[in-house]
Amino acid sequence: MPATLVGLQIIPTMPVGEVIETIQVAEGLGYDYCMVADEGFMHDVYTTLGAAAGVTDRIRLGAVTNGYTRHPAVAAAALATVNELSGGRAFVTLVAGGSMVLHPMGLDRTSPLAVMDDTIEMMRALWTGRAVTWQGRRFRLDGAQLSTGPHDIPIWVGARGERLLRLAGEKADGVVLMAKADLGDALDEVRRGGDRPTRIYLDRLAFTPEMIEEAKELYAYAIMDSPARTLGNLGIDDATIARMHQALESGGPAAVAPLVTDAMVAAYQIAGTRVQCRRALHDVVDVHRLDAFFVNIISPGLDANRELLGDVVDLIGPERR
Repeated sequence: MPATLVGLQIIPTMPVGEVIETIQVAEGLGYDYCMVADEGFMHDVYTTLGAAAGVTDRIRLGAVTNGYTRHPAVAAAALATVNELSGGRAFVTLVAGGSMVLHPMGLDRTSPLAVMDDTIEMMRALWTGRAVTWQGRRFRLDGAQLSTGPHDIPIWVGARGERLLRLAGEKADGVVLMAKADLGDALDEVRRGGDRPTRIYLDRLAFTPEMIEEAKELYAYAIMDSPARTLGNLGIDDATIARMHQALESGGPAAVAPLVTDAMVAAYQIAGTRVQCRRALHDVVDVHRLDAFFVNIISPGLDANRELLGDVVDLIGPERR
């Protein structure tokens, strides 16, 4: 089978120096990609990526961002800067904006398809280096031109809803997917738009009892903003969803954890023993013809994350790299 590219996503909950050191560790282990989430109230993603560009040589550096909290033209200029600093290693993953980021800013997640479509079109137009006058459904440009010149920056889309998945198939260079049990149906939606994008699967992995318990505490984020198709594939009925939402509102993610079973965790992500996780990872890559596997780094702790990054390389195995 083709080689499996390996990447990581970092939710920057740790000090910014640790984020940068984690990226350096990943590059040393042979990781191909790193994307840092633009979480609004955490460390600034573009400052972080710019600093990382100066201390890495090979790993590709990307932001996970949206067209609600960052105007697409401003994000395009920032990404062009990272691309220049890194010698052409920048990429971007666009998402439709989750409630955890938008709600504290008082922003509504209105017309996500139009926002995503406009963001893709605007970024590509500006990265030609030419002056752009353009009218989209939510945004417009009037003689706008980046001072950085032309750039070739891949655009990936992270999506769960049917219309956004189809848009990714039609216009994106890559599509980022989560929820293991939903991969087949999600990729069917992508193919309805087109079969061009690189296929990326983002997972956390859980191969120790502690990691499985952690997955249960994080499960609330799996059901937030998820479409009915995804919830159905995860095997969650309406009554359970209602109980989880009530628990989330009253006690936060920790209150949801007691409602989550091992089977629920295994449907959402790769979980089990190390041997089971290795087999499951290989199976999911083969069955869905995935091009890349990304591990999600969500907590501080450089030593623990270094170990996790090494474990992922071992689980994939040299024969697949």
